[in-house]
Amino acid sequence: MAKTQLGARVEEDVAELAKKRAADLGLSIGDYLARLVQDDTSGLRARAVDAATRFLAEHQAVFDEAEDAQYASRGARAA
Repeated sequence: MAKTQLGARVEEDVAELAKKRAADLGLSIGDYLARLVQDDTSGLRARAVDAATRFLAEHQAVFDEAEDAQYASRGARAA
């Protein structure tokens, strides 16, 4: 498939994040950005966020209990 060059201006911190993440994934910046665009336009990201939201909604009580237990045990040690 033929490739087309794109240009974009972003803040330096965003550029650094993109470079680091691309390197972590073993991708070039161009391939990393292409993957992000493909994931976004395919709906993959939206489906992942929706799934995470549903998961948290269904299991929030478990997280709350674990957090409460953690705080309670810290308080018991401090006393």
